[in-house]
Amino acid sequence: MKKYLMLDRRLLSPQAMENVRMEVSRPVKDAAHNPLFTQDQPWEVRIDNGYPNVLYDEEAGLYRCYYTLFIEDEDSRLADRRERSRRDYIPRPDRTPGLAYAQSRDGIHWEKPSLGRVQWNGSAQNNIIFAYAHGTGVMIDQRDPDKSRRYKMVTKMDQPGTQAYMAVSFSSDGLDWCDPIPWPEYNPPADSHNLPFWDEEQNCYALLSRIWKDGIRITTLSRCKDFLHWSEPQETLRGSGFENQIYAMPAFRWGNLYLGLASMIHEGDRLSENFDCVDLELTWAADPAKFDFVAAGQHLIQRGAGVYPDGDFDCGCIYASPPVMSPDGKMWVYYMGSNGRHTNWRDGALGRAEWKPDKFAALTPRQPERDSVVATCRLRVSGENLEILADVVENAGEYKLEAELSPFWNSRPFDGFSYGDSRVEQNAGGWWSVRFAGGLEQLAGEKVSLKLRLRNVKLWALRGDVEMAEHRLWEGAQ
Repeated sequence: MKKYLMLDRRLLSPQAMENVRMEVSRPVKDAAHNPLFTQDQPWEVRIDNGYPNVLYDEEAGLYRCYYTLFIEDEDSRLADRRERSRRDYIPRPDRTPGLAYAQSRDGIHWEKPSLGRVQWNGSAQNNIIFAYAHGTGVMIDQRDPDKSRRYKMVTKMDQPGTQAYMAVSFSSDGLDWCDPIPWPEYNPPADSHNLPFWDEEQNCYALLSRIWKDGIRITTLSRCKDFLHWSEPQETLRGSGFENQIYAMPAFRWGNLYLGLASMIHEGDRLSENFDCVDLELTWAADPAKFDFVAAGQHLIQRGAGVYPDGDFDCGCIYASPPVMSPDGKMWVYYMGSNGRHTNWRDGALGRAEWKPDKFAALTPRQPERDSVVATCRLRVSGENLEILADVVENAGEYKLEAELSPFWNSRPFDGFSYGDSRVEQNAGGWWSVRFAGGLEQLAGEKVSLKLRLRNVKLWALRGDVEMAEHRLWEGAQ
């Protein structure tokens, strides 16, 4: 049974659409527990963006969090609250980045174990994995037969005033890591979250990182077979001018798509209310070399209220980790929030928000009092099952959801497959079954366009015995 999200632009026929808009679904913050941990250790001088990598290790029954911080930053260390109220933060060129680690049994209560790996202020009793590691990304790799490489990381080793280079490291347990191994080729700026993942289509590793181009920040993709010889980074997505630049964009695989969590920094106008703040937006791709925004300008996790120093822990900036599925089946987006503007004073902390699987973005009515129409690309039918993931709009009036099938979106429906021949019934779990008087299996082998007529209903996905046969993003003969 195939499943397609409505945010997948390949699925839709935009010429046929009426009275609908794409709307992202915001994960619900865990108000009872946020923030989960703060920068409460002496070496956590400034967590800054954090670039969190939260993974659930099923074998150990542990949530693991790898996060970037500054372990040396004289201005942050010496300036008290009174001093900070008088002037802006001045980052020194000799501040030292590092990679730290925390773990949790339940995803709520976190500890920062003493690892004994890195000397800080004369002691190795801290949770630092590497000094000088910046923008680290970590993945668990179950495909690699070499158990010593089960955990993999990509990082920028950045020793102020001496050298900066891309590197990888490996671990069997996520705690004991080998010395960083420099990339043999290329040394991109990569001054952001460097997130590795497995590319299903290309059967290789992929890396989302960042370069600077045309005066702005650009998200890039590299690929690799052995996790060491990476290709030259190529642009995969950029924002809009100075005002909406992509600072970091970790991504994750969901069904037949990749979804990205883009942290958008706002520059270009110091008088703007959101100047130097960072908001989170949702992106998508069928091929990670070509990302796009799901609904540009819509914020995925709303920043908290207030301003530095008394605002919410996430009132200034938000940087997310790819979602984690907990053992009880819930989907959590862990994120590092900070309570100040990006280039000024701020403190960082880890939070989380719950997201509903498949309900990432929905086609919703623009004008509730009118009918809406959505049509798909041509789908090839192979059986009798067809379902729509939909919800009735809250606090709305009368609702309806009807379906028809036709050879093309603008042609007459097949006999027995018109709106009047359809029966759409709501089932458990939010999926609505679609049945026709003619029986869907009668169209097996045919290419059809599914048209939906609805009122006060929002659409998340469809699934069933149908497969995308032709779509708008077709780019030429194979």
